[in-house]
Amino acid sequence: MRFKSIGFKLTCWYTGVCTLTFLLLGITAYALLTYSLSREMDSALGGIGQALADQARDEERRFYPADVDELFRRFFGFSPLQHHFDIFAPDEKPGPDPQQDRIPSDRISPEAIDHARRGEPYFETVDDAGSYPIRVVTVPVMVGGKLKHVVRIDMSLENLFKTRKQFVLLMTALFPLALVLAGGGGWLLAGRALSPVDQMTRTARKISGEDLEQRLHESGSGDELDRLAKTLNDMLDRFHMSIEQMRRFSADASHELQTPLTILKGEMEVALRQTRSAEEYQDVLRSGLEEIDRLNHLVEGLLLLARADSGVLRLDLQPIELHGLMHDIMEQMRAIAGDHQVTLQMHPHKPLTVQGDRDHLRRLMYNLLSNAIRHSPAGGVITVTISTREGWAVIQVADQGAGIPESERTRIFERFYRSTRTGSRDRQGVGLGLSISASIAKAHGGRIEVAHVPGEGAAFSLLLPR
Repeated sequence: MRFKSIGFKLTCWYTGVCTLTFLLLGITAYALLTYSLSREMDSALGGIGQALADQARDEERRFYPADVDELFRRFFGFSPLQHHFDIFAPDEKPGPDPQQDRIPSDRISPEAIDHARRGEPYFETVDDAGSYPIRVVTVPVMVGGKLKHVVRIDMSLENLFKTRKQFVLLMTALFPLALVLAGGGGWLLAGRALSPVDQMTRTARKISGEDLEQRLHESGSGDELDRLAKTLNDMLDRFHMSIEQMRRFSADASHELQTPLTILKGEMEVALRQTRSAEEYQDVLRSGLEEIDRLNHLVEGLLLLARADSGVLRLDLQPIELHGLMHDIMEQMRAIAGDHQVTLQMHPHKPLTVQGDRDHLRRLMYNLLSNAIRHSPAGGVITVTISTREGWAVIQVADQGAGIPESERTRIFERFYRSTRTGSRDRQGVGLGLSISASIAKAHGGRIEVAHVPGEGAAFSLLLPR
């Protein structure tokens, strides 16, 4: 892994977090160890002092170093070399002991005497009595509620300090080893966890416009990387589909544009080969105008679809009464229907108003009616019905043609797709009408549904929000 890679950064973060965790755990363990040892030492010293105080209540009974050693072994498990004990009256100064290095009498604090007079043991630490501090406990000997003697027990804190030092040395030795293990483990775990990403990267580098079949490996584990791979594969599927649609669109558009241009060029070349009459030139010009109109219609449709795809199709939304709109459109198309020997009829309906762009809705319904006329047999009837359905305004155009095969019902809205429906007597369309209609419906927040009734033809329904 490189230094700028995610794996290296994760390893650094992991090692840093482990370092901080080890430090906190070490400090906490050191504090707990010190506290535990101090509590145990005070408890043991207090127990020894209380035992000596119980023995000292009998004036005739005295205790000796051997007794104290036995108490130390009972409470500590061993008899430390540096320990001291005294018993004296409260107003008496402890005398010198030639056998032991004693704490000077002026080191007995007034607080210890005050606690003893109240019948309470008192713990204190003397820091400058030798190489190591000394822990001292002063225990009162109470007889009849009065202070009779004071027992003082002390021992060096050498063992405590050495134990803490050994703990620090042990932690210091283990700390680097733990960091090395943590860093190495983090490095291996990061590399293993990110290996699918490297595999995705290698696969993604193979994907290009010429090779869109490659897909990222999905482990099926359902983890974050597997979901990422699935999401990217879905995106690649959509991208592949879009590229294929663009390729088909470009090929179809080129073909549709090339046909009228070829016709125009051929007719003009023929007209220029020899001198012709005025009527012949007029025929060539009229034919050229027809091809230009076809080109213009095709280009307008392509521009409308491009605007719809980019989301910039502008709509002049105004209240539109659907019955009046459809009546005007059908009146304009009765001549075309008459040429095809097709009858147009509309079922009456109460006024129904929607918000829409009149020009775009007129073009949409013109496309649906033109499509129905082209696929209706002579003597057929095209029925327009206006109704409502669960908050939608519905305009249905039903013909009596051969219907639409189920395999084509989703493809008929693709650009340049021509249906294989039988009974069509007009093959001059370029296959953009239904695609444009679907885009206009979508821009209005609606949709177009198509249904096939066996023996009765096809029915296209425009649904617009009321």
